Amino acid sequence: MHDFQPMTGKKNSWTILKLLKWTTSYFKNHGIESSRSAAEILLAQALKIKRIDLYLNYDQPLVSAELKLFKSLIKRRVKREPVAYIVGSKEFWSLPLTVNPAVLIPRPETECLVEAILNLEDKSAGLDSKNIFDLGTGSGAVVLALAHEKPQHIYFASDKSFDSICLARQNALALHLEKNIIFLEADWFEPFCQNQAMFDIIISNPPYIPTAKISRLEPEIHQFEPKGALDGGQDGLTCLTKIIEQAPLFLKPGGYLLLEIGYDQKEALKKIIKKRDAYHDPVIIKDYSGHDRVVQIRKRDR
Repeated sequence: MHDFQPMTGKKNSWTILKLLKWTTSYFKNHGIESSRSAAEILLAQALKIKRIDLYLNYDQPLVSAELKLFKSLIKRRVKREPVAYIVGSKEFWSLPLTVNPAVLIPRPETECLVEAILNLEDKSAGLDSKNIFDLGTGSGAVVLALAHEKPQHIYFASDKSFDSICLARQNALALHLEKNIIFLEADWFEPFCQNQAMFDIIISNPPYIPTAKISRLEPEIHQFEPKGALDGGQDGLTCLTKIIEQAPLFLKPGGYLLLEIGYDQKEALKKIIKKRDAYHDPVIIKDYSGHDRVVQIRKRDR
């Protein structure tokens, strides 16, 4: 970053617009995707303003302390640290969430899981209170989106990571959604007795990436995001299989299990579901890019 030096004098001062242009080019030269967006988010963070305010004050020069802070953020991003971890937040379902390296950064494709559940709700008696269980909640993104849209239900959210469950609860408090969510530090169904059949809907975005593929993912993922939230075992199906096998013990007759899955896991999961013989045929839902993303399974009534 030897070429990033604060200029002196009015003519050569670093204005907001000049910095955005320079940083965008710098990021592109270092292979950083969405370089303009990253530059805007980080500069807004350094100046403690909203992104839109950058363009309302585009000719404003930065003072030395602001430049120093912005430079430190640029250095972190060039080392491939995700923007969401640098600024400590990520929007999901139009809700602002605090995130840190203890949890996965919420992805846009996971909103398809939320949509699938809401579509189920639209087809049922929408005002009836249901018990909904989010397994491996992480930052709480999915359960918080649902609680925001459907506050009449009772929600349970578990995660085996203490740091994750604390962060999810923190996000719930910040969004004033904590009253109807019960947070549990637990591994999958651990807190509940088998055959209680107390849940109308069980949902999860579990680890589903094969172990060997993790190191080949983008540096932002394999170097910074928690491996425990990514690693689905040798074939990527370890956690998915466990949930599919155990969920019928906790689902009410006719209840639904919805899981986020890898784009190439549909056929393998169909075999696992058929072998369990507790469900109707699965429905596969595609994401916005046309990839298989959510498997929706209904428990048999018997």
